[in-house]
Amino acid sequence: MEINRPDVVAEVTAAFERYEQALVNNDVATLDELFWQSPHTIRYSATENLYSYEAIAAFRASRPTGDLRRALRNTVITTYGSDFATANTEFRRTSSGKTGRQSQVWLRTPAGWRVVCAHVSLLGG
Repeated sequence: MEINRPDVVAEVTAAFERYEQALVNNDVATLDELFWQSPHTIRYSATENLYSYEAIAAFRASRPTGDLRRALRNTVITTYGSDFATANTEFRRTSSGKTGRQSQVWLRTPAGWRVVCAHVSLLGG
């Protein structure tokens, strides 16, 4: 297995950046598109544990839209072969200054790269 093939890293980076733009602009349709439509998809955060694409989509449709803008740092995208990747980053919310971490597992599907598992947490302080 090849780690970090440049072409695969570029594909996942583009998907990750597309996700980030959708997140900060509350583009729910794109956020929904980028999650794997499966009962096996999971998203954990500071306030909820979501099991299944349907649960994640329902959360996205009703989540608060304030304080979405953020700056990223220490983003690390690692690919494993041509169909599996992880994306990890730290963030700082622009309005509130809250800081946190985000981890995603990406899988190449027939529809393209999709998040199959995600975890978002805020740091104290």
